[in-house]
Amino acid sequence: MSDRPFKLLLIDHDPIFRLGLKVALEEFSNLQVVSEAETDTAALQILAKLAQEDPNQVNLVILELGNSRLLSSQQLGLQLCRHLKTQYPNLPLLLLSSVQEQGLLLAAKAAGVDGYCPKGTPVSELVTIMHDVVAGGECWDRSIGKQNTKIYRGENLGYALENLTSSELPFAQLRKHLRLSGIGYINVTLCEVTAQLQVPGLPLLDRAVLAGQRRELLAARWLLNRLLASSLERRQEIQSHLRNVSTRNNFASVQLQPPTNSLPSTFVSKFDSAQKLLSPRSLQAALFASCITKLQLPLQNVTSTPLEIDILREEKKRDLLYLILQKVADVLDEMRPSVVSKSQLYELRGTVLVDIWQSATTNFFGKFSRVRVDNDNLEIVTFLLQDATVVQTEILNKIPLVEELFSYLLFQRSLQIDNTSYSASSLEAKEYAENILENLLIQIANGVMQPLLNSLADLEEIKQSFYDRQLISTREIERFRNNLSWKYRLRNYVNEPKEIFESRYELFVFAPRGIATTSIYAPRGQELMRLSGIPLAVTLAIEFRDAIAPRIQSLLSLFGNGVVFVLTQVIGRGIGLIGRGILQGIGSVSLTERKNKKL
Repeated sequence: MSDRPFKLLLIDHDPIFRLGLKVALEEFSNLQVVSEAETDTAALQILAKLAQEDPNQVNLVILELGNSRLLSSQQLGLQLCRHLKTQYPNLPLLLLSSVQEQGLLLAAKAAGVDGYCPKGTPVSELVTIMHDVVAGGECWDRSIGKQNTKIYRGENLGYALENLTSSELPFAQLRKHLRLSGIGYINVTLCEVTAQLQVPGLPLLDRAVLAGQRRELLAARWLLNRLLASSLERRQEIQSHLRNVSTRNNFASVQLQPPTNSLPSTFVSKFDSAQKLLSPRSLQAALFASCITKLQLPLQNVTSTPLEIDILREEKKRDLLYLILQKVADVLDEMRPSVVSKSQLYELRGTVLVDIWQSATTNFFGKFSRVRVDNDNLEIVTFLLQDATVVQTEILNKIPLVEELFSYLLFQRSLQIDNTSYSASSLEAKEYAENILENLLIQIANGVMQPLLNSLADLEEIKQSFYDRQLISTREIERFRNNLSWKYRLRNYVNEPKEIFESRYELFVFAPRGIATTSIYAPRGQELMRLSGIPLAVTLAIEFRDAIAPRIQSLLSLFGNGVVFVLTQVIGRGIGLIGRGILQGIGSVSLTERKNKKL
């Protein structure tokens, strides 16, 4: 296997899938995603530009067949394949698709596609197939022809399978269907349990129960694979593992331990992460993959603090967060070869955050998007980027622990959180890094929306394209803006001084029920010394309250006991005696009346 990195171009309409695949492939040092495209036109433009710079700029194109289940879209995908093979005959094409129809797969093969791999294939197997295709081989599912197994041309598997047809193996087909459906159900449940385990502040007993469920699911999946997998599938799994071991031996330059002592990092459980050291790139891949999984959860704000992104529809909110995550990954990839020192991170912090904010704003609204304001056509992005100073002062500069997160991902440094140092490979460091990254994404997304809400909030084009339907009326928009204004005043004058005085940060995180908050300790003595005016008065009021609270409680307790004594022993007894006298008097009168009646 060559040490030169394979350069890949991803073509898929789903930005979530592209980002997830890119993050997964980043673990392999000899794979490099040089670009990605959402549409056929964009892909052809990118390839033309790369070909002008270097004819060998792309070694493999990974593409989906169309951008929907519509036949017209799939026909356009086939047309793209034929066009690519005509214009770039030596460029291998790998179809990574959810398409399973035999007719379409045969048409793709006839159009010049060199291999097919269904979505959901394990990354280690996908990487092996990619190497085979780039080396000149092919990988196709025999179900589109006469066979029911995979073939690899250019590589001898050593199995005599040529005479077996799918019609001769009905029980094998049923067994394979049962195994795949069972594994699919287990994987869905496993993702749900894993997401619940990542909820911050989970009680110890609940965490222990969920961890037990996760171990049971992993064991069930292992048993299902062993009981229902055919001998051929087991041999292919062993061979795939051996290839992966060989691949890892070629990636030894990015491992901190010999690869033979560790499992493939794609499948490393977070419960095993404390047992081995990971490279910085692997730390980043694992962290971003976990964040991508959490972004599939509901994104409703369940806190009492209004957020700028609350006005967006959920799918728009998710798109914006994905764009920011993608840009953070790009920035880290740009900084890594530059050998940025830890001290330089503090100097570059502002520049990096503004760059991420500008890129996210441009990509989210569209670089050339325009809206009509009065009689003018206004470029949205150009107008919004004018508020860079305000956004940086109000939001970006107040995002906590950014330098610590980047240092953790770039240099594998320990995280100093809650007055404790956690090694980079520890479970605690991973959980805290997730919280910091999630808060970073949410706050930058707030920064993207703030200039829009300040100046262009009530434009009909904006409302129809981005806003939640419940917040689309002018009255609701103004109410939403007023709540945000009060949030800034309360944060600047009360909440932020209180957090500084209590030496903690409030972070917004992704939880199963929506966006929640968590609190972590961090020394903030220098910020406390710089407070003045109303924020300083708030901290003094808190300190004064803490100083006199025990005395007031003692006084109230003494006064309360005195009041209780007077009410019960003095007034109560007096009322009781008076009542008893009245009752006795009434009783005496009644007795006298009876005697008079008898007489």
